[in-house]
Amino acid sequence: MAKDLERDLGLLSVVAISIGAMVGSGIFILPALAVKDAGAGIIAAYLLAGVLVLPAALSKAEMATAMPEAGGTYVYIERSMGPLLGTVSGLGTWFSLSFKGALALVGGVPYLVLLFDLPIRPVAITLAAVLILVNILGAEQTGRLQIGIVAVMLVAIGWFVAGGGPAVNTATYGGMWEYGVEGIFAATGLVFVSFAGVTKIASIAEEVEDPDRVIPLGMLGSLAFTTLLYVLVVAVVVGVIPLDQLAGSTTPIADAAEATLGTAGVAAVVLAAILALVSTANAGILSSSRYPFAMSRDGLAPDLLSTVSDRFGTPVTAITLTGGVMLLLILFVPILEIAKLASAFKILVFALINVALIGFRESDAPDYDPSFEVPLYPWTPIFGTLTGFALLTQMGLIAIVGAVGIVIASVVWYLGYVRPRVTREGAIKESVRRSIGDRALDRTEETLDETAETSVLVALPEGASRQSEATLLEVGAALSPTDSSLSVVQFDEVPDQQPLDYASGVQSPDDLEFECRTDTLAAALDTPVEYGELVSHHPERAVANAVDERGVDVLLVERGASFEDSLLGDSIDRIRKQADCDTIAVDAQPLDALETITLITTRGPYDPLKVRVGNAVATATGTDLQFLYPLDERQSAEERQQLEAYHDDLLDLCDVPTERTFVDRDDLSAAMDAADNDRTLLIHASNGGLSARTSNDNGTTQSAIQDSNHASMEVDTKRHPGGVVGRLLERLAF
Repeated sequence: MAKDLERDLGLLSVVAISIGAMVGSGIFILPALAVKDAGAGIIAAYLLAGVLVLPAALSKAEMATAMPEAGGTYVYIERSMGPLLGTVSGLGTWFSLSFKGALALVGGVPYLVLLFDLPIRPVAITLAAVLILVNILGAEQTGRLQIGIVAVMLVAIGWFVAGGGPAVNTATYGGMWEYGVEGIFAATGLVFVSFAGVTKIASIAEEVEDPDRVIPLGMLGSLAFTTLLYVLVVAVVVGVIPLDQLAGSTTPIADAAEATLGTAGVAAVVLAAILALVSTANAGILSSSRYPFAMSRDGLAPDLLSTVSDRFGTPVTAITLTGGVMLLLILFVPILEIAKLASAFKILVFALINVALIGFRESDAPDYDPSFEVPLYPWTPIFGTLTGFALLTQMGLIAIVGAVGIVIASVVWYLGYVRPRVTREGAIKESVRRSIGDRALDRTEETLDETAETSVLVALPEGASRQSEATLLEVGAALSPTDSSLSVVQFDEVPDQQPLDYASGVQSPDDLEFECRTDTLAAALDTPVEYGELVSHHPERAVANAVDERGVDVLLVERGASFEDSLLGDSIDRIRKQADCDTIAVDAQPLDALETITLITTRGPYDPLKVRVGNAVATATGTDLQFLYPLDERQSAEERQQLEAYHDDLLDLCDVPTERTFVDRDDLSAAMDAADNDRTLLIHASNGGLSARTSNDNGTTQSAIQDSNHASMEVDTKRHPGGVVGRLLERLAF
């Protein structure tokens, strides 16, 4: 049985963890790099970065109060967008946080070297090992350590700001806009990661006391405080060190302290830098280790990673794995040179966090009940999403390619490990399916309305059989609205060398039989029938022209009929492509012997015209109606529930006894064979339609239909309200 984590982190610990996660490499290392892009404008860049991270912080705070679980970013994106993006965000964020922690340790050692002659990597490895051990001992110990570290660090930084302020040369600020808006925005993208730690609180939400109150206060309070602190520190650094000297420094804050506070100031800044960077690494291990822990509990990673120690109450395996990755990075990777990779992915994840919030809000998920809500919704998360993707463009090609590499690796893991094991889906897909299903039901109800104006044309080739015309007329009469007439046209083919005006005046035996037969068949119908003949050198083209001239909505033809001599394949398929209307191809079989009409959908909701045809023919012949839906074995329980609800609503719209049947896609052939071939009519989409091209699963369904011996109708809907994109979305959602 899975164990819960102990809630022993109070507001002070949460604020300390958040500040400690932010005040690290972002202020002690990055100013010297960012000044190359923006000059004195890095002051504005830090302020802008704090503003741009606010939407993601607010979104995370809301979702954390609704789902106070370990895993933070991963949990919210996975619950909202599904396992695929959950895997991408979980693995990517775990990687980027581990990377940032390793960067903090390696980047902090140069400050230590100012006072002691020590090797960088061995010291970083030793510090990492100590922090791993502290995290294993428990979150409470980690929180206490973080409070102490942050308190000492803030005292030292406060002295630096207060002591360095009087030495500032304010004339330096006059060049703040020298590099332009583009330079400031580029620097904002670089220093954005300085604020990433504000949301680390969410990843340990399961261990926070009173999360409804503590999480929002901790996030917003620490963000406001840290933004102000960054701006003040950078303002002092820019005001006391020449910009060209600052751009080449590896210890910019210590250089500024030496210029204003002397040796004692340097020692205080070195102490603050070491503590800040150690706290960043400490918070990184604490929060990043909860990502594999949470992913394991959801089946996206091996079960071993969700093991909680009986002795310490911490996820020892997840912490050990995270620490091991951090040690490998310290040993073998030039972390400082590719730190932008982690930054780029963090910006991407922050943009997705805002999308995830919108997904939860718009899905009306019953279990989503936050105690804190983002103000100015939906504009706040929309702003955060757009600015996040805009910042990505400033990260450089290498960083973007690296982020894409992380995404690809995560997708490979999903396809190889997660997809065979997890069928869960996100709130957004559930909401989209419900919305698409509702729209499909609305369109079906409108289509079933008998008062709807529908023009139906029955097209016959010369020499068509009596049974063929009888079946088409019966279907056409069932589809024609009350008090409207049904049009029947026989299309005669004449040789190219024969003039059409001459051919139109000649009555062949087939023409006379057509007129006599149609009079007899029309007399048995309640619907008025208008009929005529049309001669053409190319009847297929003539059918399409007649459709346009008459404004036809539905064209009825016999399956397998040939309108002209040709070696180009299926005549009906060519007519479908030319005619700008819905086409129904019907087997020439008596309808009065039918007992069941079965509607099959290859994937997605049932086409409204297909439902109308089935309902109309079933009503006219007194038969039962069945909806047969082939399911994939990987469809989730939520998806099946929504499909059942959709079918229940669909059945209520029909006028005849109706039932729904779900079968596994591989068992579809057996399900159809179980029905009496002579008494069952299948209504399905034509094999050449979009439905046959949007999913590999449809090949199985179409093969089952083609292999059956049932009489059938092929429905090809040309006019979909959403176009090709709308049809594709329906297939994907269902």
